Amino acid sequence: MLLPESTLFFLCDVQTKFKPAIHGYQHVVATAGKMITLATLLEIPVICTTQNAKALGPTDPAIDLQSLGPLLLGTFDKTLFSMVVPEVQDILASRQVSSIVIFGIESHVCVLQTVLSLLSLGKYTVYIVADGVSSCNSFEVPIALDRMRTEGAKIGTSESIAFQLMRDASSPKFKAFSKFIKEVKESTKVSGTALLQGRVSPSPSRDAEVASGGVVIKSAM
Repeated sequence: MLLPESTLFFLCDVQTKFKPAIHGYQHVVATAGKMITLATLLEIPVICTTQNAKALGPTDPAIDLQSLGPLLLGTFDKTLFSMVVPEVQDILASRQVSSIVIFGIESHVCVLQTVLSLLSLGKYTVYIVADGVSSCNSFEVPIALDRMRTEGAKIGTSESIAFQLMRDASSPKFKAFSKFIKEVKESTKVSGTALLQGRVSPSPSRDAEVASGGVVIKSAM
């Protein structure tokens, strides 16, 4: 069962220099922004990684990690493809965690290897945000999702996972949660359609603004 108090979010390698290469990159950023806002609303800690930041740049600044405050447990640079580096292992060992929710890139490399690392530990239920992962080649994504599902990961959408974490409309946090879900309704539809159905909604201008989780991402369409 997904419970905020025993869940961690993993943001995997959404870095500025990947923008030209990743299929639907701006939609991955939009979903990541949505998940970060959700983490703030439900008080879910977040671990972030970058892959060789010296060469590939920092986490995309459109993702407002600063808004997390102490909920951001750290941003760790790595060369290992899996996010389960020693610093992350130390955090996992120090906390009561049963569920880990992963979003980021690339689905068939770092996301997949993170899933395999976590599942090999035999301690965690791993959830993948299907509308929050992508790869350089779009054909890699469904194959990676199928592999992760076969290995035992749970595949869900950002909205479905959000409602699982919220659980109960009688919660004092539900009013703010419901407002947030309505605010990102259109960007959820756009990102899900682009990443999961392979269609990008037409934009009235070359520089489209995609709003998600309180951030606005400008993307060349």
